[in-house]
Amino acid sequence: MKEKKVHLCVFGAHIGDAEVTCGGLICKYTASGHRATIVHLTPGEKGHPHLSPEEYRRQKINEAETSAKIMGADVIVLNHKDGELPNNEEVKLEVCDLIRELKPDIVVTHWQGSFHKDHRNCHHVVTEGAFYAALPGIKRKKSSHTIKLLYFAENWEDPYNYQPDIWIDISQVYENWQKALRQHALFRGEVSSFDYWRYYNGLVNMRGAEVGIAQAETFMLPPISRKTCMDFFPMDKPVLIF
Repeated sequence: MKEKKVHLCVFGAHIGDAEVTCGGLICKYTASGHRATIVHLTPGEKGHPHLSPEEYRRQKINEAETSAKIMGADVIVLNHKDGELPNNEEVKLEVCDLIRELKPDIVVTHWQGSFHKDHRNCHHVVTEGAFYAALPGIKRKKSSHTIKLLYFAENWEDPYNYQPDIWIDISQVYENWQKALRQHALFRGEVSSFDYWRYYNGLVNMRGAEVGIAQAETFMLPPISRKTCMDFFPMDKPVLIF
């Protein structure tokens, strides 16, 4: 039976968020022939120590496009301002419209337990925008669309009450993900004093060690997600570490 191709859509608050938290996932899906779209709600243009927001915005959009091309993904950059992403009905409906237009099967975004306001607001406008997109009673230009899966990515800025539920093996696409990240000045250590490159390389290796593989990215289910029922406990993989 031919495998059904799916559409993965990752929403990040700023250019760089989706790439560093879900880049391996994106590369894995596109390498298998699936479609992936990255949506940046803001360019993240205010974080450069020397460039103006206008200059850095242009640079970051170019970085996002180059990086997405390496990962085999489409990219969309919305026009909200870095540090000022609203959590309001207007943005929720904007996300609703995008989901209805793109028709993704899977959506990944930030977890709400973040010390970054844009990340918290991104979580809320995406989860509620996806809810709006599914409701036929909300009349917009496009008809309703219901996503099948919603996950939250692991981000060092969003750690509060984050609990990984799923480990995705990214070992086979690890090098391609690394190449994509290197297109961003942020991940080359040219912008921030925080070593994003070393942190996330360490993270994917640690997560891989937890499940006996080289590298992995983890994802959290919505707290109110559907439960799983099995006839028997699966015996093909042990659950103990000894």
